[in-house]
Amino acid sequence: MKEEKKLRKIIHIDMDAFYASVEQKDFPELIGKPLAVGGSEIRGVISAASYEARKFGVRSAMSGVQAKKLCPELIFVRPRFERYSEISKIIRRIFYEYTDLVEPLSLDEAYLDVTQNKKGNPSATLLAQEIRKRIFEETGLTASAGISINKFVAKVASDYNKPNGQKTVTPDEVEPFLEALDIRKFYGIGKVTAERMYQFGIYTGKDLKNRSLAFLEQHFGKSGTHYYYIVRGIHNSPVKPNRISKSVGAERTFNENLSSEVFMEERLESIAKELEKRLQKHKIAGKTVTLKIKYSDFSQQTRSKTLPYFISDKALLLETAKELLYQEKLKESVRLLGISLNNLNTEIKKTVVVQLRFEF
Repeated sequence: MKEEKKLRKIIHIDMDAFYASVEQKDFPELIGKPLAVGGSEIRGVISAASYEARKFGVRSAMSGVQAKKLCPELIFVRPRFERYSEISKIIRRIFYEYTDLVEPLSLDEAYLDVTQNKKGNPSATLLAQEIRKRIFEETGLTASAGISINKFVAKVASDYNKPNGQKTVTPDEVEPFLEALDIRKFYGIGKVTAERMYQFGIYTGKDLKNRSLAFLEQHFGKSGTHYYYIVRGIHNSPVKPNRISKSVGAERTFNENLSSEVFMEERLESIAKELEKRLQKHKIAGKTVTLKIKYSDFSQQTRSKTLPYFISDKALLLETAKELLYQEKLKESVRLLGISLNNLNTEIKKTVVVQLRFEF
């Protein structure tokens, strides 16, 4: 007898325009207005945009200058990460009432494995509805959800009915759902990769599925193998409740470009202090210090040094960052500096996930 395929039930919860929605909740005068968190009309990069701003093409990672051109009425507000973290903790507490298998991706999104859950509810769809309702009742914010058999499909599905909606892709629907999907909607396929795929006539999941493994590996390397399997609904990565950070960092964009290393040293000290706080909060140390430099022409450079011992204190972070700063002459004035630490002392823990078949 053919063995029955074992499946998981995964929910991906994604808050709707989280940072911007928090600002509009806390400051009702901002409701209904195009809003950008971070950046300014002079310089800086946007961290998040409200849905009102997105209608004009404003999006995260866009320069404030460009965003202002697209939306002249755009309102800029300074990010309040402590506030976002406070609300994120409320949301995560809700998650853990349903399952211990929670993998946070950021403050505003997470995967939940509800194959076996604390509510004893066999319906992942109903659980997602309940979780979203609880989040709204306790925070006043809306969330969207994707529900399916693995993390990849759940992630794609959570974006399908945004904002304040959800999409369930049952086991039988997975392949048809992916085949009909625009290739740009595949999580992990960015603009550059999508344009390369267009050159080969790959516009949808079905086009991608029609390409052989050998073809995809030839033109996209190891990523080609990944694309071959995900378009067939095969993605076996478990929800990892003890997700390990690979690096921790802090950075600053300056109001005016800096051309003197002396002034940069002052900024590096405050960045190192902020990084020290983050490392000590999570009890993390690392060996590899990386200095990130973004120049006035928006080109970027990184310089790294690996130490023979773990560090986490400001003095050693700053000392190493200064050494990297003077490693070679700067090619332009500088608009952003950042310090990150990787090669961390965290241990990767393997999580065993029992896969059972239930009705969705």
